Amino acid sequence: MKILCTNDDGYMARGLGVLATAARALGEVEIVAPDREQSATSHALTLHRPLRARRSADGAHVVDGTPTDCVIMAVNGLLDHRPDFCLSGVNHGANMGEDVLYSGTVAAAMEATVIGIPSVAISYTGDDYESLDTWEPLLQGLLGQILSRNGFPKHTLLSVNLPAVPPDDVKGICVTSLGQRKYADSITRAADPKGRPYFWIGGDISAWNGADDADYRAVQEGFISITPLHLDLTNYETLEEIRRWDLAL
Repeated sequence: MKILCTNDDGYMARGLGVLATAARALGEVEIVAPDREQSATSHALTLHRPLRARRSADGAHVVDGTPTDCVIMAVNGLLDHRPDFCLSGVNHGANMGEDVLYSGTVAAAMEATVIGIPSVAISYTGDDYESLDTWEPLLQGLLGQILSRNGFPKHTLLSVNLPAVPPDDVKGICVTSLGQRKYADSITRAADPKGRPYFWIGGDISAWNGADDADYRAVQEGFISITPLHLDLTNYETLEEIRRWDLAL
């Protein structure tokens, strides 16, 4: 099995190294990753300048673009074979709820899915990134089960979130839906040394909510969350309602 590994934290990120090491027990691994952190770039493409790629000392393909650029470059320009699977992560931080709309890690897996390559995005919900090495055996076992499945669901990627507990304390696996969260103080306004105003986008999570099977509930309780994400964003339940609006020009 030929496996493409990528991320949005950059080719030197600890999470990517742990993921690639776990994946090497399952197949032949190629790393194609950004040359710097590209968090929250979502599904951005680089269209207004040329992209460049180089090899790192450990053989990874390093691209001066977004995670989506990396997947496209890997499949269409850098690798001499088509990957059988794409693994994106391990992201330094959670990707739950609406985070999946902004995440470069999820977007890389989504781009591979668009191309027709089965994909999984993996994220760590804690902030002790130095401990990610301890997740390698568990990741290897989990990914081995996923990659060995026949008939991986079409047009669907899996978003996996690891709880902020030691791997030995993980209670199990939950298949989940996306939760919802609201940010407080999402924009900070301040002044630079010359008194000119600037704005910083960010903010603290004020509240989570969602169904009983929501992703955030699972990780809070010490479970690994696996959420299937579909490429088709159509709200089918609302189609007939909107058609009844009888919109016309």
